[in-house]
Amino acid sequence: MLTRFSFTPALALASALASTLAFPSAPIPLKAMFIRRVLIFSLILITMLYLSALISVALVGGGLSWAGVLGCLMYVALTPWLALGFWSCVIGMLLLRFYKDPLLQVMPKELAKTAQSEIDAPLWSSTALLLCVRDEELTPIIHSLCAVLDDLVRTPHCGHFHMYILSDSTQAQKIAHEASAFEDLKLKYSKHLQITYRLRTEHSGFKAGNVMDFCRRFGDKHDFALTLDADSYMSPKAIIRLVRMMQSDSKLGILQGLVIAMPTLNAFTRLFQFGMRLGMRAWTLGNAWWQGDCGPYWGHNAVFRIAPFTEFCDLPLLSPSARRSRHILSHDQVEAVLMRRAGFDVRVLPFEDESWEQNPPNLPEFIRRDLRWCEGNLQYGSLLFLPNLRWVSRVQLLLAMLMFTGAPGWIGLIGLGTLVCAFPELANSINGAELMHLFWVTLVMFYVPKLVSALEIILDSKQRADFGGLFRFTGSFLLETCFSLLLSPIMWLSQTLFMAKLLFGMSKGWATQAREGQQISFAAAAAQFWPHTLLGAVCIGAIAWNQPGMIFFALFYTLGLLVSIPLTVFLSTPELGLWMHKVGIARLPEETTPPAELLALGLAACVIPPRQVLPSQNPS
Repeated sequence: MLTRFSFTPALALASALASTLAFPSAPIPLKAMFIRRVLIFSLILITMLYLSALISVALVGGGLSWAGVLGCLMYVALTPWLALGFWSCVIGMLLLRFYKDPLLQVMPKELAKTAQSEIDAPLWSSTALLLCVRDEELTPIIHSLCAVLDDLVRTPHCGHFHMYILSDSTQAQKIAHEASAFEDLKLKYSKHLQITYRLRTEHSGFKAGNVMDFCRRFGDKHDFALTLDADSYMSPKAIIRLVRMMQSDSKLGILQGLVIAMPTLNAFTRLFQFGMRLGMRAWTLGNAWWQGDCGPYWGHNAVFRIAPFTEFCDLPLLSPSARRSRHILSHDQVEAVLMRRAGFDVRVLPFEDESWEQNPPNLPEFIRRDLRWCEGNLQYGSLLFLPNLRWVSRVQLLLAMLMFTGAPGWIGLIGLGTLVCAFPELANSINGAELMHLFWVTLVMFYVPKLVSALEIILDSKQRADFGGLFRFTGSFLLETCFSLLLSPIMWLSQTLFMAKLLFGMSKGWATQAREGQQISFAAAAAQFWPHTLLGAVCIGAIAWNQPGMIFFALFYTLGLLVSIPLTVFLSTPELGLWMHKVGIARLPEETTPPAELLALGLAACVIPPRQVLPSQNPS
């Protein structure tokens, strides 16, 4: 029976093969990487077939109906990304739990050795530090940049770096402010390292065009370039580590560092970042295990080799007849696959290493960034058949698209479930017991990665203390779980509505992101989320009226829609964020023991309220 199927055999297979494919004393053989990739895609395929069989038995096992067939098709469309996320995290957790040095399982020995070395080895290369800005508020950027440069000039390696501020600004007032501020910065550090401010007057290609313009104008002066966003920060130690790794491997074209979130006082961001932190390391490590030399590039907090990047990574234009923007918005993954096509490796360092970024301060800003990524990833459809790409690279582009194309399926299932409850005659072929089984299997696949990470933290005394102790961590985990349940349907509907607009030629383009928190008014929230509230009210009302026994299960997927307006307003309230920080809700390790680098930034969230100071940290 399908209901008795367990993932235990598949987990055992994954663990056994992961063990046989461990090569701690040599570079990972090509044959082993091929087997790993076959394994991960076999696990994904088996999981998809299992879920497809479950949904088929649940919806059409009692006979064919248009509602059952439609529901099956929509659910099957969701399974690739669901299965990939599940198995990537499972493999990552197996590596973290059963290998003393997981890094040796995802990159060559010499590269891993360089990554782990604390020896102050000399640099022989020249690296350009690239800070991309576009009509930004300069005060926090200058403050963050000075913190990086102040530490960098204290090292014996500062002469190997050259700072470039690459401006794509269009507002005259912003441009004038930039010119003055960065000229002052240049004078301040003139005795230690060079700083160049470049304003681009022709803004084609968005950020990718900005970086490529640098490569063509200045690239021949340097070996490597390290990219920073206006909201990202890296310590000199992390920067130098990536540069040393690039020096140690002439085949390495792009090296991505693992980026973690900066502590914040914004309530929405605290909850989102806390959840991301739980599964990020395992997810990244699991993906690195099968991606290997075809790794990811996220466009910032990463270093690339300038010569091949300039020659091979210039982005192709989309078809001139396309109704969307002709330039690619989500440039990073495309640059990664082009670098791999040229014969250079693309890898990720899957461990936290003093590399941070800010996340959007509220739900509207979070959605705005997400929809830009959505539009950019959907552009990959026209790139899937670029000549001479690695087959893994094509799969990566396809998976990046599937990250968003599942949203209409989720919304369709919510709508279909409501119709079935409103018109019981549509449910004649539905097997309720099998449907409940599928409900719980899907929910488990969503949350097992975070749950396993949470258990690992709870069982480790040091990690428990880093996250604020058992009570605070457990409470934060439960709260974040509820938060993600509410957030998911809001994102699904936002993505679905946006993709519908794209079909009619509407494009969101690239706009400057708001980085500072602000209170969202009820009117502003209502203007954006009234469709979500309407759909939520209709679904919950119809189910409560016709099938009250199903309301508990319906709330898992529809409550977030109903409460989207008050949730947006509530989570943007400054007082809520301050209270969460005060009592330690969604606390990150950087708040418990703030690194010196973040203290230099003066982040308010890194200051622990006096009554929360741990005994070991008490000056007395």
